[in-house]
Amino acid sequence: MIIVTGGAGFIGSAFVWKLNQEGIEDILIVDELAESDKWENLVGLRYQNYIHKEDFLDLIFTDAELKQVDAIIHMGACSATTEKDGDFLMENNFRYTQILAEWSIVNGVHFIYASSAATYGDGSKGFSDNHDTIKDYAPINRYGYSKHFFDLYANRKGWLDKIVGLKFFNVFGPNEYHKDDMKSLVCKAHKQILETGKIKLFKSYKEDYSDGGQKRDFVYIKDCVDMMWWLLNNRQIAGLYNIGTGDSQTWNNLAESVFKALGKTTNIDYIEMPENLKNQYQYFTEAPMAKLQDAGCPIKARPLAEAVDDYVNTYLNSKSHLSML
Repeated sequence: MIIVTGGAGFIGSAFVWKLNQEGIEDILIVDELAESDKWENLVGLRYQNYIHKEDFLDLIFTDAELKQVDAIIHMGACSATTEKDGDFLMENNFRYTQILAEWSIVNGVHFIYASSAATYGDGSKGFSDNHDTIKDYAPINRYGYSKHFFDLYANRKGWLDKIVGLKFFNVFGPNEYHKDDMKSLVCKAHKQILETGKIKLFKSYKEDYSDGGQKRDFVYIKDCVDMMWWLLNNRQIAGLYNIGTGDSQTWNNLAESVFKALGKTTNIDYIEMPENLKNQYQYFTEAPMAKLQDAGCPIKARPLAEAVDDYVNTYLNSKSHLSML
């Protein structure tokens, strides 16, 4: 059995879909549905059981069958970069991961967890996924710090030679529909263009970047789960790995790709950035992918325009989830 925490969320449900594509259905999903629409991500997926995230922590210490699991893919977390409750983030993102990682190591269970590119802070120290640079980074929001602190803790405990941490960059694609303000620009822009004929992008407040010229490493969810699948099947590999494309693109490039996918003329409005974001905004991110490639991973992320076109025309235009096709 493979356990996927956050299995109803964006990346978690996409990985369950990938497991199903590979013929695997012996899956336990751990999550917290509450009133979120993420339950829709489960429709069409094939899995054996569902457990609430709070019940799961008790069960791993009392249910003997769970010690026989093959792997835990820990994607469950609060991923809102604007979340202000630091205690909640440390409990949900750090402590929960700490407990699962230690339990997995003790019981010989393969453990893969979600870190984040938010751990790199403003990017001034670079984006290296080498372990000797972990201590150099200074996250610029509470979410990033909660993820960073576990990376630091795991490195200090010597766990990173036994588990795998994934530093996801700007992931977009189907199954993110429930994420409200945390949805990707592609998802938001699709709606904006159909309703207004234009896209809104933030102005730049740095001379080195034009409006919409801020750059991010945008990576498609299908490429992410392909990399995750490869790591799951190469268990001799451990440590932190960037999950991105290695090719940073501007927000303007992304917007233009959405317009092109919809067969419409580019029309962008540049708007003021909210004050609460100005001091937490990353103007540049790019994932060095050499470490994963040197480990032997053959997966190469598809070009931005190709990925956006697939997302728009295969999923967004029909409001489809991954498991519905």
